[in-house]
Order: sequence, then C-alpha cells, then structure tokens
Amino acid sequence: MTGLLVVRPGALTTVQDRGRPGHAHLGVPHSGALDTAAYALANRLLGNAPDAAALETTLDGVGLRALAPVTVAVTGAPCPVRVDGRPVAWGAAVRLPAGAELDVGRAESGLRGYVAVRGGLDVPPVLGSRSTDLLSGLGPPVLSAGTLLPVGPPGPAPAPAADTCPLPGPPSELLLPLRPGPRADWFTPASLAGLWRSVFRVSEVSNRIGLRTESGIPLVRAREGELPSEGMVLGAVQVPPDGLPVVFLADHPVTGGYPVVGVVPRGPALDAAAQARPGVAVRFVAAR
Repeated sequence: MTGLLVVRPGALTTVQDRGRPGHAHLGVPHSGALDTAAYALANRLLGNAPDAAALETTLDGVGLRALAPVTVAVTGAPCPVRVDGRPVAWGAAVRLPAGAELDVGRAESGLRGYVAVRGGLDVPPVLGSRSTDLLSGLGPPVLSAGTLLPVGPPGPAPAPAADTCPLPGPPSELLLPLRPGPRADWFTPASLAGLWRSVFRVSEVSNRIGLRTESGIPLVRAREGELPSEGMVLGAVQVPPDGLPVVFLADHPVTGGYPVVGVVPRGPALDAAAQARPGVAVRFVAAR
C-alpha cells in the first residue's frame, strides 16, 4: 500500500489541513494548520489540492519511512532534511523510493514545520476535516512511533518552478496588528495606552490553543466582575486575571469569559505567531 510509517514522532506532530470551520455552535474549534502560508506552499510544491492533509511538526521534526514510492515537500521552519542519511532539499519536492527513510530535523529557526506528501494524507475525516484538534480531541491522534499514515492518489504534477520557498530568518520580534474591541472598555485608558508601548515575551506554555505572553506590563481592568461566556474567534486577544494577553490560535475554545481587548486579523501576523519560540519579544501595533 501507499503510505508513510512513523519511525520518530517528534515532540508534537499532528495531521492538519485547512480546518473544520462552521461548527462553533457545536463547540468545535476551527483547528487546522497554524502557519497557513507554509502549509499551502507545501501542497502547491506537490500539485496537491489546497485542502490536502499534511503533517505539522514542532521544533524537532519527524522521521518517516515510505512504504511505496512517494514525493514529499518540507516547508515552514527551516531545518535539515535527509533521506537515508543523505541531505536533500528543504522547500522543494523530493522523491522517496519504497523503504526510504525521511528524517526532518530540528528547526534552525522558527518552531513549526510542514511535511506534505503528493496525494495528501488519507486519514479519515471528522466533520469534514482531517485536522487533529488538541482541545476537543477530534481528528487523528498525535503521532506516535509505528503509526501508519495512508496516502491518497496523486493529482496532476505541479508545473516546474511554479513556486519558490524563501528561507525565513529567525524572528527577533513578533509584531501583532490589533483591532481594539469588543471589550477594550474593560481596561483603564492608561493601561490601553501602555499596551502599544509594552514589550511582552512568548511564554513557554504557549501551544496550538493560544500564544501566551509573559514579562510585559499587565493590563489593568477598569471594572470588577466577570463576563458571561461569549463567542471567541481566531486571533482574539483575551486578557486573564494576571493581565498578560493570550492570542488565540487555531485550536482555541469557541467561548470564553475573560475580556477580549482586541483581535489580530487573519494573515501573515498569525502565521508568524505560529513560528515564534518562547522568549521572542511581542509587541502590539494598531491594525490599519
């Protein structure tokens, strides 16, 4: 059969696609690849459909064995890529013969990598998506050694040199555009003014649910009490009682009771947030 056998699962490797939108009323998060641009590029390099399922790795990559000849591409965080111990291209289509072992190494900068295979990973969909959702538990489990990943039939071959994969540098600072609201009035004017000047740091307890911050100037509330739970969206910046913002990512809960000071729009900034390692400086700027 055509498939990939997991030899080394890495710190946290999950199957991801474009997510399962439209189910928030059922309590189901959107989920999907965090770095949407890197995920999309991996599929384009192979001629896959835009929603083909791929692997999302975290920091130290993954090891896979091809059970039949397949073509793969690795994007996202730059890293060494080897086939049977020999270096091969990162950010390009690579052919694996049957029995060959692909080793995607530790990220040299950034945090998350994407491993796509021509034909896409053919794991069973749940609510229209093959994504692993760490919050709800929907989708395939986190990869473990010995997991067999079936591969779908390949589509048409991609056009030669149709895409390039730029090598990103390590982000020294994460700039997040912020649209204030809907609960900015829960914080003092001085605190809101200070938000634009404060430098936070990415916390080591960040995950696919949210990017947590630390070591910045905490926001101060202008009122007491708590909100009833209300709907949350991707990019919502929620402020828990410690006053340090949390940026909701793909596996975020669909409701929450802490006030949302603003929202980071979908796009390159949230992709960059997916690649920000613990300790990276975070600043909020006014969205245009």
